[in-house]
Amino acid sequence: MPVLTIRHKTEYRYAKPVSFGEHRVMLRPRDSHDLRVIGLRMTVDPAPVSLRWIHDVFGNSVGIAKFEGQSDRLVFESEATIDHEPKFGIDLPHGDAGLIYPFQYEPEEMPDLWRSISRQYPDPNGTIEAWARRFVTLDPPTNSRDLLTDITHAIKQQFRYRRRTDPGVQAPLETLQLGTGTCRDFALFMIEAVRSLGFAARFVSGYLHVRASSGRVGGGSTHAWVQVYLPSAGWVEFDPTNGIVGNHDLIRVAVAREPRQALPLSGTYTGLRSDSIGMKVDIDVIAQA
Repeated sequence: MPVLTIRHKTEYRYAKPVSFGEHRVMLRPRDSHDLRVIGLRMTVDPAPVSLRWIHDVFGNSVGIAKFEGQSDRLVFESEATIDHEPKFGIDLPHGDAGLIYPFQYEPEEMPDLWRSISRQYPDPNGTIEAWARRFVTLDPPTNSRDLLTDITHAIKQQFRYRRRTDPGVQAPLETLQLGTGTCRDFALFMIEAVRSLGFAARFVSGYLHVRASSGRVGGGSTHAWVQVYLPSAGWVEFDPTNGIVGNHDLIRVAVAREPRQALPLSGTYTGLRSDSIGMKVDIDVIAQA
């Protein structure tokens, strides 16, 4: 089980001292059977007058920081060390109810899955659904594992990755029309594509461990990918930016129905819009020898 250290520094700079409102911090990796946090250290400069931790509606660990006074900079630094158990592919037992598409989720699960199945973005002409249905076959019947894997690989192969520092995401239809986007754009597009086929899917924010000569993109900043719910297998990871199926090299921090609910840092300051002169993010994911 590899041990990884994630160092994350975000610095906001201002033209003159400003005062800060409440900030929400989502930087703590999400503990699970495949990921265990060994140690976590976080510093904030200037120091908040209070920092309390809660679990949000999705079970993510969220720090809430409150400040007094003014400063021309605000810096969040965290260092997390984790045990990470990589899993490849999708573990669906032979004869599982979800092995062949289409399938039905269990009635008792539907109240909890429904919002993750419901589409959130307009597709008036069914363009995204038509794109997704290209991967469905009737003879032979479509294997759910193959269907989701093919969609993941198709986004990697057919779309061009373009790093963008501006906040927010493209609408999924825009991503399809442009054929370019960031990891968060590709994740959101895949979510809407598989939801159009009836799958429950949600957005994941976290980190990517980029190995030497791996050719992967999305390192050096926070990364985004997708989870799809399958009977017996549960929530399975798919990274359409890099064509990863399973959690290999993906370090989960937050899950949500859509990107705005999984922002690593969010908050306010009191001052003019022009007072903000920039934000710098530095992230390193290092494997311990």
